[in-house]
Amino acid sequence: MSTPIRFDLTQKDIPTHWYNLLPDFPVPLPPPLHPGTKEPVTPDLMAAIFPMNLIRQEMSAENRVPIPDEVRDIYALWRPTPLLRALRLEKALDTPAHIYYKYEGVSPGGSHKLNTAVPQAYFNKQAGTRHIATETGAGQWGSCLALACKLFGLDCKVFMVRVSFHQKPYRKLMMQTWGAKVYPSPSHETEFGRKMLHQDADCPGSLGIAISEAIETTVKTPDTKYSLGSVLNHVCLHQTVIGQESLKQMEIAGEYPDVVIGCAGGGSNFAGIAFPFVERNLKKGAKTRIVAVEPSSCPSMTRGEYRYDFGDTGGMTPLMKMYTLGNDFMPPSIHAGGLRYHGMAPTVSHLYHEKLIEAVAVPQEEVFEAALKFAGTEGTIPAPESSHAIARAITEAEAAKKEGKKRVILFNLSGHGMLDLTAYDEYMNG
Repeated sequence: MSTPIRFDLTQKDIPTHWYNLLPDFPVPLPPPLHPGTKEPVTPDLMAAIFPMNLIRQEMSAENRVPIPDEVRDIYALWRPTPLLRALRLEKALDTPAHIYYKYEGVSPGGSHKLNTAVPQAYFNKQAGTRHIATETGAGQWGSCLALACKLFGLDCKVFMVRVSFHQKPYRKLMMQTWGAKVYPSPSHETEFGRKMLHQDADCPGSLGIAISEAIETTVKTPDTKYSLGSVLNHVCLHQTVIGQESLKQMEIAGEYPDVVIGCAGGGSNFAGIAFPFVERNLKKGAKTRIVAVEPSSCPSMTRGEYRYDFGDTGGMTPLMKMYTLGNDFMPPSIHAGGLRYHGMAPTVSHLYHEKLIEAVAVPQEEVFEAALKFAGTEGTIPAPESSHAIARAITEAEAAKKEGKKRVILFNLSGHGMLDLTAYDEYMNG
């Protein structure tokens, strides 16, 4: 074999610190605001839903945050994840581009979400939390948090967006296998869920509704904290192990990406691959283009407004400065359930507003066409969410062919699609 395909690290290469983007912003990130006073939120105001050790990470000004040994030990179950070159896809596209992908689907939960689920469960356990409530869209986050809670002996309650609850029954079964209780959202378990069902008995649900249900459960149940799989600063922080490993692996490959791509719903997997490359752009003068890819049916960055908004439908969260379609936006029932969110992470939004990254939106049909092309050449069946990044990688490779120039492309394949085959079935059958 003349050209290497895999670029592997060893367990000693698992990062020892998470990278914190906040102190590197040329323009400071606008703070979250109290919805009543409109004053910046203080740590004590967040303590009702998060443990203080995670609140300190959320507001940290440290450039590097240490990863506890207990967390690194669990990371070693699947990290470092492989970086691969998509030679067969390159050949099928007849492109001079070199296409690399970081594959996070090797985690026990099948996606990148375990990178933050493990530390969140760990820090909650350290803080004396007994129960964790959360939401999940397509089920990747709920599955990973269920496993993390099982590993640290915590109870887990998951509100799963109703349309995904029915579309993806095996994700629900994964959560239950790891001991979590799972409810279709909106549910009859909470006052807000009952309100939404009263308004629309067939409500498909949304991440915003599920977040509201999880937060209501948190504040009404003793010894319970809330855990979020995307959007917040500490979540994006934990995901930067992806990009840090990728930097080392690209060095082994002997190349550096011209463009880095990640799908974007709430922002966590995009942040994971992108933020360490943003640091290189800001501090070392690198010129890598960094592209966030969102669904055209839920285009918060490309069609939304940059303003303060609630992170949930019920208006229970602090106000966050982000690109948003409005917290009452009800997204269509697309199969990329993990991207069905009305807003974008404040850190990702701020990067886009400051023109430090790009954003594009792609339709679902193009996404599945790209997914089938990737599966048919590289073998791996990608998650519908991750396939948004594949679609853009193909567009970049085709542009390189048109220009007749080499282009080094790196994208994050954030999860496998083995539990999303119903979506593939519906696409292939029209």
